[in-house]
Amino acid sequence: MQKSYETKQYKKGLKAADAILKKFPDHGETLSMKGLTLNCMDRKSEAYELVRLGLKNDLKSHVCWHVYGLLYRSDREYREAIKCYRNALKIDPNNIEILRDLSLLQAQMRDLSGFVETRQQLLSLKPNHRMNWIGFAVAHHLNFNALKAVDILEAYEGTLEDDYPPDNERGEHSEMLLYKISLLEECGLVQKALEELHNKESKIIDKLSYKEQRVSILEKLGLFNDAKELYMVLLSMNPDNYRYYEGLQRCMGLYSVDGQYSSDEICQLEAMYESLSKQYKKSSAVKRIPLDFLSAEKFRLAAEQYIRPFLSKGIPSLFSDLSPLYDHPGKADILEQLFLELEHSIKTTGGFPESVDKEPPPILLWALFYLSQHYDRRGLYEIALKKIDEAIEHTPTVIDLYLVKSRILKHAGDLTAAAALADEARCMDLADRYVNSQCVKRMLQSDQVVLAEKTAVLFTKDGEQHNNLYDMQCMWYELASGESYLRQGDLGRALKKFLSVEKHYADITEDQFDFHAYCLRKMTLRTYVEMLKFQDHLHSYPYFHKAATGAINCYLKLYDSPSKSSTEDEEISKLPTSQKKKLRQKQRKAEARAKKEAEVKEGSNAPTVSKSGRRVAKSVDPDPHGDKLSQVEDPLMEATKYLKLLQKHSSNFLETHLLSFEVYIRKQKILLALQALKHMQRLDANDPDTHRCLIKFFHKVETIPAPVTDAEKLVSSVLEAERPLFSQLHGKSLVEANALFLEAHKDSLRHRAAVAEMISVIEPSKKDEAVNLIEESTNNLVAPNGALGSIRNWTLKDCIGVHTLLESTLDDHNAASRWKARCAEYFPYSSYFEGKHSSVISNSANHHFHGTENGGDILVANQSAFSVASNGNVEKLEGLKDLVIQ
Repeated sequence: MQKSYETKQYKKGLKAADAILKKFPDHGETLSMKGLTLNCMDRKSEAYELVRLGLKNDLKSHVCWHVYGLLYRSDREYREAIKCYRNALKIDPNNIEILRDLSLLQAQMRDLSGFVETRQQLLSLKPNHRMNWIGFAVAHHLNFNALKAVDILEAYEGTLEDDYPPDNERGEHSEMLLYKISLLEECGLVQKALEELHNKESKIIDKLSYKEQRVSILEKLGLFNDAKELYMVLLSMNPDNYRYYEGLQRCMGLYSVDGQYSSDEICQLEAMYESLSKQYKKSSAVKRIPLDFLSAEKFRLAAEQYIRPFLSKGIPSLFSDLSPLYDHPGKADILEQLFLELEHSIKTTGGFPESVDKEPPPILLWALFYLSQHYDRRGLYEIALKKIDEAIEHTPTVIDLYLVKSRILKHAGDLTAAAALADEARCMDLADRYVNSQCVKRMLQSDQVVLAEKTAVLFTKDGEQHNNLYDMQCMWYELASGESYLRQGDLGRALKKFLSVEKHYADITEDQFDFHAYCLRKMTLRTYVEMLKFQDHLHSYPYFHKAATGAINCYLKLYDSPSKSSTEDEEISKLPTSQKKKLRQKQRKAEARAKKEAEVKEGSNAPTVSKSGRRVAKSVDPDPHGDKLSQVEDPLMEATKYLKLLQKHSSNFLETHLLSFEVYIRKQKILLALQALKHMQRLDANDPDTHRCLIKFFHKVETIPAPVTDAEKLVSSVLEAERPLFSQLHGKSLVEANALFLEAHKDSLRHRAAVAEMISVIEPSKKDEAVNLIEESTNNLVAPNGALGSIRNWTLKDCIGVHTLLESTLDDHNAASRWKARCAEYFPYSSYFEGKHSSVISNSANHHFHGTENGGDILVANQSAFSVASNGNVEKLEGLKDLVIQ
């Protein structure tokens, strides 16, 4: 029976178990093994019943407890599994299999002290097994005792013969030695690490890692000349590795973290890279790095030499390569001038400036391509569109041009036009997954979710295509889709998408389980430790942050605006008895019909049985539209679950503490809301959101009734003690603090809007004053932004936020209309404000779309009329009547 289980022959295992149970029906271990076998065949309820029955019949059997732990482990109930393993070890303390399984779970749950104890016990039971020595060392390393780990590895080496390792174990032994040397370096025993590296050089077969480890140690010892020579060797192996150049600069005393250098240092760096460029002529890095520290005319000459080969070869990523330079003062202007001169020279002479050679025609295309992205980065969307239109007219078959134009339109505010243009690019190459993904992203940004899903599934397998996107952990799609549903107010579907991302992170966390044993067996120790450190900070990555903030915002909206079901119940209760009966009958019929349809669907998704006896069932989502998620009883409690993860892993984000404040103030947790407010003050006291929360909080405190209970008195005393610690409120009223905040930030639209909103909170009678404060804002020109124009101070996102404030919070529709008309002039391509060049205005179609075949201009007026076929073409020709063609 056990052999059948280990070889996954589950049917044979069941037959063997049944044969034993015929003679001994109450045999606990057989019942447990049968349950474990059924669990592998996806018959979980039967499995749990049998295992519990087996345990009941034989409580003193370590096998029954072990099997019970394995059952819990298969369901990811690791804490319960650990309890079962510990009970099994009370009966059989020296069982190696149980100890090994326990150690894996302790590593997974980061029970590091327990992990050390279990690994020590395994080593004492089986000291001739290499994996036990390595596991014990790794356990101490993870438990922040690297020195002890080194001692264990040295003791292990003492058990080996002089001619160890044999040829078939050289790679594994080499990894162990490199791991040991990294531990010595981590402990600060740098000299010893260098000696160990030198002594074991012949046994280390990963020569690249050997050199990188050695150069790191040499730097720490201050042996910069030796380190410099080794960096030169590494550069000869890979002259495009930026880390090697950075290390070389450190060895020469020419490295600065903030990138600021003196004139003498710049001269030395320039000479160094000039020498290196002669040595590594094909290296791109050796030409790119000087652009970071050169300035003025030297920067211009170096940039021109760098970009010419990129333009000649037609490399689209040139702008992405140079975009970090836009954060350096003055360099963006130099690049703009340089490209404009290149454009003019190519148009007039057909070649580069001061060159008699003629260049091929695509040079102009890529120069225009760069300039369009340049002006897009600087906010000059009209000029950017002119440049990209000129590039499309030059060569209308280059897909990258349409994608960049789509991006420009998105930044300019015309999301519908951006989506249509991205779809045009997609249709030019139906086999390109990246272009398809860009198109889907633009569609979701313009809230065309249905069309986006149909487009996305073109690259999924047949069958349950929507589930394939979930199975592929396509998080960018789920986030964009969730944000779209949130904008549209469909909170159930939005939550469904955001929580799917959270489930992916849970799966990624679970995926590490299989590596705890594998990495120790294969000796990939350095990578294993790095993986564990990565897993410990997994929830600090941007995708989870976006998903968690999106889910919390959904729950806040659910709390502020309860779902329709509760209001409908109240309305039904007010109806006469006869009408109530009719409604209930209709509801019963609808429920019966839905149940029948679900049964039919389940029948079509009936599980199939594989040869081994395992049931392979198609997963059926019981809540595909998130209706149950939107009907949660306590939204704030659900929001708190994700809020705690954000507080733990994203504590340096202002948004985390803003959400904490919003949740706790609704839960009437005054002190926790105060804590969130103090965190916001620490991160950015001048942020408009911080000011809003500050005024809201102390305005609420002023309205709290006089304390009665001891707890209320304690809270009141804390608040009285904390208020003077806020410098904005020290000796000032809330009205005075609001006025001073306006005086300090009177030129910022966001800050003026925050002050106006707070006026409506603390002085509701002065709502007109708040509206006037916003309308009196001036959109000043920013300093000249390049050779061809300037931009204004306001951003589209801020203006949309102000319009929402006027429309909803201040409830002044006339002021909102005036604001919309005003912003339509500042943002002529914005579809939100119905700018004159936006796709909302049908007469502006010629500003947006260029047909690929006849050069005609197309405006998609109603994209929801389209249905995308498997080849990317439009199925319903009726949709063509919604096109305007000029």
